[in-house]
Amino acid sequence: MDDDFQHILEHGISFGRGGDKAKDDGKVKTKAKKKQYITGAHGSGSARQKAKYREQRANRHKK
Repeated sequence: MDDDFQHILEHGISFGRGGDKAKDDGKVKTKAKKKQYITGAHGSGSARQKAKYREQRANRHKK
């Protein structure tokens, strides 16, 4: 018990996320390019608003 306390005083406590760090394959995890997110179909208000802006921008130069 006393050794644990001394170890914490000398080295501190790590509050890292944990998990497997060797799993990193260089891919970026994002929802931004998924079809449902782009169309706003998954129900998020911000996604629907962004989908509306994307549609307006796509239709801006069409006549």
